[in-house]
Amino acid sequence: MLLEYMTMKDFKRHLKQTQTVIIPFGTVEEHGNHLPLNTDTLIIYEILKRVVKKRKVFLAPPVYYGVCTTTRQHPGTLSITPDTLRRIAGDLIRESYKDGLRNIFLISGHGGGLHMSALKEVGEQLIEELNGINVAVFSPYDTLYKELAELADTPNDSHAGELETSMVLALAPELVRGRSKEDYPNMPRPFLAKNKLKYWRSGVWGNPEKASTEKGEKAVELIAHKVIETLDMVENKKF
Repeated sequence: MLLEYMTMKDFKRHLKQTQTVIIPFGTVEEHGNHLPLNTDTLIIYEILKRVVKKRKVFLAPPVYYGVCTTTRQHPGTLSITPDTLRRIAGDLIRESYKDGLRNIFLISGHGGGLHMSALKEVGEQLIEELNGINVAVFSPYDTLYKELAELADTPNDSHAGELETSMVLALAPELVRGRSKEDYPNMPRPFLAKNKLKYWRSGVWGNPEKASTEKGEKAVELIAHKVIETLDMVENKKF
């Protein structure tokens, strides 16, 4: 059930069937020279559209902006601060609660550390503040790290690499512009680099040349199944 296309009457009717809403989070962020800036948002939102065809829950429009650190200096990336993300997520949770929704899923197509931390922080705050609310916060790349890694031929595959390229091939092949070459960041850890482009100019972490539609479809279905499994926990009151 896509929230953005509903009327007030639709919403009230469906609220009798479910009190669950999924709010997707993504980014406007570089993904090499071969994937669009909305890759994180596109992947998670398209997967969640598949999910709500199988489970009658509300799917809110995605939040397109997130916290980007390592990629912030790359052309096209539009980052927000963790504080801004906390405020946006907090407002959306409170507004959802006001409208009668009690099970709030914040599912992110971007797995950055500061980004996920901001979402989890606001979730922790609001489960203390709002009575009778359940909040789930996760990125499929964290919860399914091992399973997704097994689908890739590239060890340590990550940003704009084999799997992300494969999923865009499966979901929106017309947006894939060839393939960037295999590359990896070379940050001077444990130091924080001010000039991040010096250590990671390509914005690719992995080998996009090994991507395929078949791998992408497997990854998409794996993520969709995990989301459905998590939804069922709260819908069936097993949480």
